[in-house]
Amino acid sequence: MSGNAGVGSFAAADYVVFAVMLLVSAAVGVYYAWADRGQRSSSDFLTGGRRLTALPVSLSLTASFMSAITVLSNPAEVYRYGANIVFYGVSYVITMVVTSEVFLPVFYRLAITSTYEYLELRFSRATRLLGTVLFIVQTILYTGIVIYAPALALNQVTGMDLWGAVISTGLVCTFYCTMGGLRAVVWTDVFQLSVMLAGFLSVIIRSVDQQGGVIPIISDSEQGGRLNFWDFDPNPLRRHTFWTISIGGTFVWSSIYGINQAQVQRYISCKSISQARLSLYINLLGLLSILLCSVFAGMCLYSVYKHCDPWTAGLVSAPDQLMPYLVMDILRDYPGLPGLFVAAAYSGSLSTVSSSINALAAVTVEDLLRPYTSMSEKQLSWMSKGMTLLYGVLCIGMAGLASLLGGILQAAISIFGIIGGPLLGLFTLGIICPFANSKGALTGLLSGLVLSLWVGIGAQFYPPPPVMARPLSLTTEGCNLSTAANLTWTSTTPGQTQMSFTTVPVHNNGDTVLLAHSWYSLSYLYFSLIGTIIAVVVGVLVSLLTGGWKLKVESRLMLKKEDTSLYHAVRAFKDRVKRCTGEPERAVGAREKTLGGSNPAFCDTDLDRDQQSNMNSH
Repeated sequence: MSGNAGVGSFAAADYVVFAVMLLVSAAVGVYYAWADRGQRSSSDFLTGGRRLTALPVSLSLTASFMSAITVLSNPAEVYRYGANIVFYGVSYVITMVVTSEVFLPVFYRLAITSTYEYLELRFSRATRLLGTVLFIVQTILYTGIVIYAPALALNQVTGMDLWGAVISTGLVCTFYCTMGGLRAVVWTDVFQLSVMLAGFLSVIIRSVDQQGGVIPIISDSEQGGRLNFWDFDPNPLRRHTFWTISIGGTFVWSSIYGINQAQVQRYISCKSISQARLSLYINLLGLLSILLCSVFAGMCLYSVYKHCDPWTAGLVSAPDQLMPYLVMDILRDYPGLPGLFVAAAYSGSLSTVSSSINALAAVTVEDLLRPYTSMSEKQLSWMSKGMTLLYGVLCIGMAGLASLLGGILQAAISIFGIIGGPLLGLFTLGIICPFANSKGALTGLLSGLVLSLWVGIGAQFYPPPPVMARPLSLTTEGCNLSTAANLTWTSTTPGQTQMSFTTVPVHNNGDTVLLAHSWYSLSYLYFSLIGTIIAVVVGVLVSLLTGGWKLKVESRLMLKKEDTSLYHAVRAFKDRVKRCTGEPERAVGAREKTLGGSNPAFCDTDLDRDQQSNMNSH
């Protein structure tokens, strides 16, 4: 690739840094395979024996969310559309509160390994199987893309061997997941998160140094219209506004943190529910830190290339290549630092893929094998490892398939969110609506899925026009054209701009095309919201029409007022007030309420009952 000479290429030190990241990840798997060699059950392998603490779990939750697609795409998003994606922070806060108060208490109380076990307990085996199959399909599809997309972007800019990178990361990931189980996944995520932050900071610090400080970068971004925070347009057709990002983003992230097996499996592996809640809120700090880093990295990207856009000039063939291009451009005189950034991007891949592989093994063993076979715990443990290995190989194969999909990559990522919305609606029905029955649940899930797929796939054929997406202006007036002319290794011609993919195939001026155009122009962040709302509304109506109001549901399967932090805060406040006004007897009740551990594996209710009966007898 002759074009690499324009911005430098990988040096020996960069390959060393990348190799060290892979070796440390593999070593963690070996360590936990040795440390947990006495574990006998599949549950130990898949949930870490439910004895993890808040800090590593929270960092793992953060790393799992931050795939290489985030490392490469968020800064490019800011570069092209502006920094208003910082409002994702609002959706993160709402998501953590909803997850902590609604979904976590129910899943934790049931002490389940697979979230889809809940669907059989609450509805029916058919609902559980459908939920499991949908999860497996979306996860394998997404995981292949997470491995392949960054490998392609990095290969085209750094010259790093594409399939060497895909296969090495895939194999290392599969190795430590198979050897060490969930504990290995969690602790490698902690290490990989630190690598990701170091990679971001290396780019930010060098950019700030080169541009003469933070103030010039902010000033450049403001003059270029990138600080577009005050966009409160309620139009749902607009791609990114405060409302689409904060409301639509809340539904997208709730489907990931609230019900997605990869995330739920982590926080229910904590040793107490208070540790699980704490892990979610520490993770929130991690998410906000990464969001701010990626937004500022995008502002750095714009500041450096404000007079010469590498994409319009044909120096890179896709927006995801902008960050690697910047890295090779400004860090080429610092051997090892480009390798650190590439290691950061691949750490994002590893953390996402390892979470997915572990979650896929968990749902397969718990939902598809355990109910239908009579294997011993030891056999199921070995089966868990076998499934982890199988899914690892399958995900590497899916990366090969992703290389053939070309333009469907973005569609596949959208489908990942599209499937999550109806599943979120299904679990919400079960946890909050006591009259929802299995007929309503299945009908609601299928209705939500059909509608969100229709809208999501339709949007690929009728992409939103530029007036709704509003890409910001970029220029090539400051480019050295002789340099640009030499860099002919990309697939984009110098005249091609970001507008090329936002044209709408309008064949006539008929009402049908205009209607389809406006309907499919709905912001992609609302696809998940549509799926959730349709699943809930249809589920409620069908349940009521098929006798759901007569249903008697076990209280442990529903959200109870005692599960919420607000209930305990109000109780504590009332008890304090009554103590101050001379009613001390309530203090005993408050103390009884807070006694006991939270881990479902340790049943303290019988102890409490024995203590109370002893007190009564006295």
